[in-house]
Amino acid sequence: MWKKRILASMAVLVLSGCDNNEVGDVSLGLFTTKDIKIEVLTDPLVPGVTCHMSNVVANLNLADPSDMSISCRQTGEITPAMIAGIDRSKSGDIVFKKSKSIFLKSLKIRRIYDEQSQSLLYLAYSTKETSGSYKHAMSTVPLWGTLAYRQPGESSAVSSE
Repeated sequence: MWKKRILASMAVLVLSGCDNNEVGDVSLGLFTTKDIKIEVLTDPLVPGVTCHMSNVVANLNLADPSDMSISCRQTGEITPAMIAGIDRSKSGDIVFKKSKSIFLKSLKIRRIYDEQSQSLLYLAYSTKETSGSYKHAMSTVPLWGTLAYRQPGESSAVSSE
């Protein structure tokens, strides 16, 4: 039994080193195996949006903690064609998914379009209840100042720029 745990822990260590999106790694102390990893993510359908997500990684455990934080900003052009290509339902689209445990827990990031405020919402959340709560964090990217922004009362027809 303990051999399987050691092998699983070694696999987690090897795989955690394979993340090429990592831009930061902060140790939580000398006597802990937990680190805060910071990743950069570019929205695949709206490449003018970059998100930075931090989450705790427990290197020698079979499951990582569910806590996370996310911050998204406009870092490039956002066009009407990009907005036309995204899911406009209330549940949005999953733009990133990462396993946090061998026990079916994952961290997901969804993009949701708020047409009323003309903003993109990015919701990071854990798919497994922890301490009586589903952990989550949110960031918004307003379209104000982009080519995709519409003046109030302007037609919602999208051009193919």
